Amino acid sequence: MEHTAALPRPELLLVVDTVARDRGIDKEDVLKAMEQAIQKAGRCKYGLEHDIRANIDRSTGVISLKRCLEVVEEIENEWTQVTVARAQKKNPGAVVGDVISDALPPIDFGRIAAQTAKQVIVQHVRDAERQRQFREYKERVGEVINGVVKRVEFGNVVVDLGRAEAVLRRDETIPRETFKISDRIRAYILDVREEARGPQIFLSRTHPEFMKKLFTQEVPEIYDNIISINAVARDPGSRAKIAVISKDSSIDPVGACVGMRGSRVQAVVGELQGEKIDIIQWSPDTATFIVNALAPAEVAKVVIDEEASRIEVVVSDDQLSLAIGRRGQNVRLASQLSGWRIDIMTEKEESDRRQDELKTRSQVFIDTLDVDEVIANLLVTEGFTEVEEVAFVPVEEVAEIEGFGDEIATELQNRANNYIERQKQELDQKCKELEIAEDLVEFEGITLKMLVKLGENKVKTLDDFADLASDELIEIVGDGLTADNANELIMAARAHWFEDEENKEEEKEVEEG
Repeated sequence: MEHTAALPRPELLLVVDTVARDRGIDKEDVLKAMEQAIQKAGRCKYGLEHDIRANIDRSTGVISLKRCLEVVEEIENEWTQVTVARAQKKNPGAVVGDVISDALPPIDFGRIAAQTAKQVIVQHVRDAERQRQFREYKERVGEVINGVVKRVEFGNVVVDLGRAEAVLRRDETIPRETFKISDRIRAYILDVREEARGPQIFLSRTHPEFMKKLFTQEVPEIYDNIISINAVARDPGSRAKIAVISKDSSIDPVGACVGMRGSRVQAVVGELQGEKIDIIQWSPDTATFIVNALAPAEVAKVVIDEEASRIEVVVSDDQLSLAIGRRGQNVRLASQLSGWRIDIMTEKEESDRRQDELKTRSQVFIDTLDVDEVIANLLVTEGFTEVEEVAFVPVEEVAEIEGFGDEIATELQNRANNYIERQKQELDQKCKELEIAEDLVEFEGITLKMLVKLGENKVKTLDDFADLASDELIEIVGDGLTADNANELIMAARAHWFEDEENKEEEKEVEEG
């Protein structure tokens, strides 16, 4: 069938250029949208069951339309497929899998076809525009951006960013702040992700990084990397703490962030609806940093328990309420800032607790070493907490305790060793009575005391032990075991399961081979 050659359409390419430029999308995306629109119109004219394909010449704007047929051995769909024999009449070299095409005459768009084509183009251009927004703003996550409130829906604020729309959800707004249409708004780009309705840009005004970025904009020394913000903790709309440090010893980081007459910090406070901000000096020394973080309260003493990531802070009675803060806010923010769990106590509470600890630990030595209260107290005061420590430290260390000497130190070590030996025999006997399996007894990392407690709780084999969860193990053996240690022991106990599986796989491969 002969068709009139399609004429060049330079005005079509001009339209494509204009749409691409106005929408900020790639020209190729607009051309593909137009091709799909023409294909849809072609199917409307020639039949929806046909495989109609359109092409726009990128240099001349010429539109070509063709019907495509797939070459197959046996036809399943007569509208889109053709047998090899029929295909070879037109193209002698045609084989199964090829696609042959028939040129179709240019379409004279009717009103309905033109409307359909327009909808397709608009939809595809909109999709391309969204993808452009996704790529652009995905790279800007973590920036502070300005926008205009477009509408408010159930507390969620839709923000016009100029080239895109973003959502500031209710839980990411500062409590009690309200927005009206056309209000200018500044927020932190929290996330950009694909959702069912297309790419979505999510903003936040409560994120700690938002405060960090605001200070970066207000304080030139932070922008120039002379001062760095090492930690931020916020109770949005109420109070916040930031820890700063200067790389130049001649610049006071706290003073630089506060600014002349508080101008710099007040600019940030104003943006955050009056949120009070404590600016503190960061320190690599944990105790010093905690003392700074609890400002304005004055701290008397700090005791660090590194294993439990816990810090005990001792304050005078008149500083207790200030250290804790309203509804625990001050200590909570200090804990977030430092990453440590902080326990606040008064000097009297600390003194009473130390006395209780001294009494409890002294009683252990009184009972196990058969000594009087004076000697037991001296051992505790020198830092001894367990009988094993007395037994295994060099005898000279025990002898150095004031009032002891070599003779008393040797006697104490003998008593400690005798007690440990007696206890070991008793625990060994108890393990035998409980019928604990050899594989669990020999498992590295489990003490005799732990074995007895496990046996009393019906955990008698290595497989029984491997079946435990970490919290179950801690509950059985006591608080002396941390969650990390419990997990390590259980995973080590399960190692033989994986070895057995590997051996079975190897045996199976050998048999099959």
